[in-house]
Amino acid sequence: MEIATFGGGCFWCTEAVFKELKGVESVTSGYSGGHVINPAYREVTSGKTGHAEVIEIEFDPAVISFQELLEVFWAIHDPTTLNRQGADVGPQYRSVIFYHNEAQKEIAEKIKQKLNDEKVFDKPVVTEITPWENFYRAENYHQDYYENNPNQGYCQFVIVPKLDKFRKIFQDKLK
Repeated sequence: MEIATFGGGCFWCTEAVFKELKGVESVTSGYSGGHVINPAYREVTSGKTGHAEVIEIEFDPAVISFQELLEVFWAIHDPTTLNRQGADVGPQYRSVIFYHNEAQKEIAEKIKQKLNDEKVFDKPVVTEITPWENFYRAENYHQDYYENNPNQGYCQFVIVPKLDKFRKIFQDKLK
């Protein structure tokens, strides 16, 4: 098993998507990249801890590669907006890849460069690619949020459309 750590806005959305991929064993919502030890949600949402809302993905590279995870990552959020995803604004919602080894770093940088060279998006990809230093598991009520709250407003208006788009594009990778 390997670990990938991505931030692409609210972790409720990214967790719901990645849980559906073949080869993904677990997805944990949490905080990474900041300077406060074991931050709480309220601290992170202030934008002052330096942490991003992230998901930590445990995956089987024999079933799904890190590159394939990145393809999903860049397709399910807007990697061209700095410190923002939709209505969520602040550094805690930045687009970020926390790489766990040099191979992950090289793959992420190569794909980001290709996305920019081929002008896949209307604006340049601003996704931060930085070494993994810490991960703090988010509070229990954040785990499996969509699964536990499918009828909640945010889930219906933000997560469901994202899941629908993801399922259409990546049908062959679904569990």
